[in-house]
Amino acid sequence: MLTKQKKAKTIKETGIHDKDTGSPEVQIALLSKGIEELTSHLKKHLKDKHSRRGLLQMVADRRTHLKYLEGKDKKRYNAIVKKLSLKK
Repeated sequence: MLTKQKKAKTIKETGIHDKDTGSPEVQIALLSKGIEELTSHLKKHLKDKHSRRGLLQMVADRRTHLKYLEGKDKKRYNAIVKKLSLKK
């Protein structure tokens, strides 16, 4: 789980403006942070199948957002991939 402070920090770093919470960049960044935390959890708890399913859903959701952004605005897509150091 992302804490309120971590979530606010991520939104502030990737948001287009002050109150931006819904742009694809912010959603991708929040999903990436959640994926990182869940991955570290699953390294400790190998048999947690329910969390593994949630992780796969988050990865699929992030992929969908990335695909949308790539089709909508290639420059913003490249910027967020570089900023979050995601593979293309």
